Amino acid sequence: MSRSRSPLIPKRSLIQRVFSADVLAPLGVGLTFLLAWDLFVQITGLPPYLLPRPGLVLQTLFENWNELFSALMVTLQITIIAFLAAAVSGLGISVLFTVNKWIERSLFPYAVILQTTPLVAIAPLIVIWLKDNTLGALVLCAWIAAFFPVVANTTLGLNSVDRNLTNLFKLYNTNPWQRLIYLRLPSALPYFLGGLRISGGLSLIGAVVAEFVAGTGGAKSGIAYQILIASYNLQIPKMFAALLLVTGLGILIFVGLSALSDALLKDWHESAVKQES
Repeated sequence: MSRSRSPLIPKRSLIQRVFSADVLAPLGVGLTFLLAWDLFVQITGLPPYLLPRPGLVLQTLFENWNELFSALMVTLQITIIAFLAAAVSGLGISVLFTVNKWIERSLFPYAVILQTTPLVAIAPLIVIWLKDNTLGALVLCAWIAAFFPVVANTTLGLNSVDRNLTNLFKLYNTNPWQRLIYLRLPSALPYFLGGLRISGGLSLIGAVVAEFVAGTGGAKSGIAYQILIASYNLQIPKMFAALLLVTGLGILIFVGLSALSDALLKDWHESAVKQES
């Protein structure tokens, strides 16, 4: 049943949201960490090739922005392709599991095996097998990392439908496909979106790990290659700058998927409906 926002709950302005505890608390922790980092380097006198100061990392980021940002876009391309493939294939397989329990019993254990197998161990094999298609190998590695959360969460959601609602649909002589489309899929939407939030970060991790293994260079090299080259040459500030970009991208992916989840669930699901304090 659709649920609208209560008129008793005032809508917060942009300034109120920016200066809310949800923003200020993590921002304060982050600034405290950076200050402690900077003081630690100054007090101990560590050289930049061991631990650079935060200011030097930012300076290096600006000086190498074009090179690092281009590499980040290559990694982002791999991440997006793998994420979309994981979302579509995960949803489709979850529906297949729900339609036929024998398929779920037969294939779900292999999905678990795929998830628990270390990606670092199988990525070299994938790169060797697909040596003529490096992009495909990188996408496949990232897909392996991102696939299971979508399948596990969505399958759980499809199997967690209220039995009273299921009985009601059966009472009106609906067929299994109607119950799937009009009852199971809407009920599983919060679980599916939760799986996407996890999968988004894992697809980025999978892409970076795959790039480390592949070691591809040149104009089409990803951010992992920049990290490797910087570490080999003891360009630690540049390595930290590349890590900063990867971390920022991961945060943006999570925030974007969280915003998508809130937008789709805010009017009816308890996890996103704003409650009056």
